[in-house]
Amino acid sequence: MPDPKLTVLISAGQIQTRIRELAAQIDKDLEGRGPLYMLCVLKGAVLFYADLARAITHPVRMDFIGTSSYGKGKSSSGEVRLTKDLDTTIEDFDVLLVEDILDSGITLSYLIHVLQQRKPRSIRIATLLDKPERRVRPVVVDYVGFRIPDAFVVGYGLDFAEDYRQLKDVCVLGE
Repeated sequence: MPDPKLTVLISAGQIQTRIRELAAQIDKDLEGRGPLYMLCVLKGAVLFYADLARAITHPVRMDFIGTSSYGKGKSSSGEVRLTKDLDTTIEDFDVLLVEDILDSGITLSYLIHVLQQRKPRSIRIATLLDKPERRVRPVVVDYVGFRIPDAFVVGYGLDFAEDYRQLKDVCVLGE
């Protein structure tokens, strides 16, 4: 039974089409370079990360990094903490940081600072969703899936209090 609080914003088909386009651009940008270290920002980016990794033909190595800034609410606390660190070194590697949503920019600016200290060759960012209206800190993103309005979204990895991650579409969560 459909949830009356959910309205589809981006369909599963649109997401998969856009992922193929992003992967083609990433492959082109990395032509002639060594392996790419893809870093997944847990937990929300997992589905996007997995689909993007499978669509990229360039050699890929994978790792995960976890942060927390939301708790169980609908807005960021503004304080970011690392909940899971990398298991490998990224020194001298091209890195692609894969995020589910760029909202305030607080989490991504924190992660970029943390990762730059580890001396990668380069850091690029891919985000499935971008909400430019909510930006508090400037962040340059290399690959954007979709720019969306300022609405609270769930599905395709994004949650509200750990619910809705399994949805195939990105949906607006109403009251």
